[in-house]
Amino acid sequence: MRAKLVHTYSYQGNSKAALKQLSEFKQLAEQMKDSGTFANYYNTAGLYYGMQSKYDSSIYFYEKAIPLYEKIGNRMRTGQGASNLAIAYQQQSNYSKALFYQQKALKIQEEDGNLSSMAYTLVNMANTYQNMGDNQRAESYFLKTIDLAKQKQLTNVELYAYTNLSSMFLDMLQWQKAYDFAMEAAKLGGKMGDKGIQAASLSKAALAKARQNKTDEALALSKQAIALADSVNQPMIIQQAYSGMGYVLKSQKRWKEAIPFYEKALASLKDVDQFIEENGSFYRELSECYEQTGNPVKALEMYKQYTLIADSVHSKDNIQKATELTMNYEFEKKEQAEKVKQEARDELNRTRLIGLLSGLALSLIIIVGALIGYRNKQRANALLKRQKKEIEQTLEKLKDTQSQLIQSEKMASLGELTAGIAHEIQNPLNFVNNFSEVSNELVKEVKDELAEGNLQSAKELLDDIEENLTKITHHGKRADGIVKGMLQHSRSSTGNKEPTNLNALADEYLRLAYHGMRAKDGSFNAIFRTSFDPALEKAEVVPQDMGRVILNLINNAFYAVAEKSRKEKSAGNHFEPMVTISTHQQPGQIEIRISDNGNGIPGEVKDKIFQPFFTTKPTGQGTGLGLSLSYEIVTKGHGGTLVLESTKEHGTTFIVRLPR
Repeated sequence: MRAKLVHTYSYQGNSKAALKQLSEFKQLAEQMKDSGTFANYYNTAGLYYGMQSKYDSSIYFYEKAIPLYEKIGNRMRTGQGASNLAIAYQQQSNYSKALFYQQKALKIQEEDGNLSSMAYTLVNMANTYQNMGDNQRAESYFLKTIDLAKQKQLTNVELYAYTNLSSMFLDMLQWQKAYDFAMEAAKLGGKMGDKGIQAASLSKAALAKARQNKTDEALALSKQAIALADSVNQPMIIQQAYSGMGYVLKSQKRWKEAIPFYEKALASLKDVDQFIEENGSFYRELSECYEQTGNPVKALEMYKQYTLIADSVHSKDNIQKATELTMNYEFEKKEQAEKVKQEARDELNRTRLIGLLSGLALSLIIIVGALIGYRNKQRANALLKRQKKEIEQTLEKLKDTQSQLIQSEKMASLGELTAGIAHEIQNPLNFVNNFSEVSNELVKEVKDELAEGNLQSAKELLDDIEENLTKITHHGKRADGIVKGMLQHSRSSTGNKEPTNLNALADEYLRLAYHGMRAKDGSFNAIFRTSFDPALEKAEVVPQDMGRVILNLINNAFYAVAEKSRKEKSAGNHFEPMVTISTHQQPGQIEIRISDNGNGIPGEVKDKIFQPFFTTKPTGQGTGLGLSLSYEIVTKGHGGTLVLESTKEHGTTFIVRLPR
């Protein structure tokens, strides 16, 4: 919500309100201490500062957001962040960096089939190529953008392509094309209510008319542009509108009248972290105005600024790096599969080498970490021992009666959860180990720098070590949280119903069931997909009991696809195991569907599937109590229904329906 408010206020030109919302967003992130919230805050801050043309700050925040999105597996936001970061680098004429992040974004979006995001990235890549002077490639990318934008009805992307095509044709001295594209963009900007892009487009149309010596039309367009630019309060838009008017007046040799407009344009860029060729041209044009009005000192000062920017933007190294990156990208797309394999092998060798060199120091760090967590582990172990004893006592009692056997099925789910959670714990522990290894290497580098008397370098390395220790603490707390969650799952049900987010419950048990299956059979692999209804209301259920139902049904689904996978593999056939879980909000009820593409259940046994002790698994692999227990929880405990849909050799779907 706060991110949306920051975006809205920024687009409206209300930077003060946007900054206030951004500050409150930061406080929320610090309170939540959650990677996803921090990533969203950094991403929003990057956008805010980018719209204020403070590109150094924008880059700083985007480079913090992207690694967090990658860590939590949010590919869509990773691609969007990389695309936006590229814009900031592009505005600083760092074309190699811009193309690097644009290619990164486009690769993710192509793999995910995200056409809308591809359109945004393509229009920005076209801008980069245009700034490099590669107009042929730029025009090709702009036209691809327009096709995609029309296909996905992305009017804002379409108009950005038009306005940038206008800029390109201005540079190519094709005035009519420049005017036509500019007016197309201005028309779309007006329909969307985007005054900023409307103002920028009208400025470009004015420049085209001035080049055609149609001065009256040029002046009228420039006045419209300035009125719109003043209303949005965005530095880049103000700069374009006022510099456009300056050029129109200069083209009529009205040198003195042009100077205030150029000065206003340059003043709007005072706090802007931008270093592009267009800014240099303003200094050159203003230098000419001062020269024509008899002020050679100011003329020389402005011309020096022009040459400083031009030399940097057109530096051989800058253009060469960006060109090489483009060539490499196009070549790498053809060689991508082999490159990925080689990089994986190189990374494995590097990791092994680091492990060999830092083994002793790593052991010491692990010991220190173990001592720090010793007390917490003692408590967890004591609790686990007590739980183990309780389970053993329960299993003894279950031998006597059918009701006690049903209880054993409930406790068996603890083993499935524990296996899955153990896999989850491994992830933060891997981070702890990796950051510890890196910190050890940095300690060695600090010693080397101190030995050479490089105190500043040593301080920077110590800052990196401090950051790594913060990350180690963070991931240690993650592991602690997972252990606490495991203990919570192991508690017996209280039988009390409470409002429960079934989307979150289903997602959690799907992940734990998969890891539990992997823990028992390392060769097991399956695709699992989710389709959760975002409008799903919270349901009044007993969370532990409903969790057992979902876990049991998912385990059965994974078992079914594993059996079919083994069967098809032995027959030499290709088979892709898949399990799907979905939720749906329906009139008067909530529906949960768990489907697999396994062998299915024969029609002659469907009527027996929910009977106690009936199982289709081989002897010793199932008690026949899981589905009967699930049926009892859903129907008697929650007043719902549990039904089966299955076709032999084509898969099975279990449908849980709960009243609202």
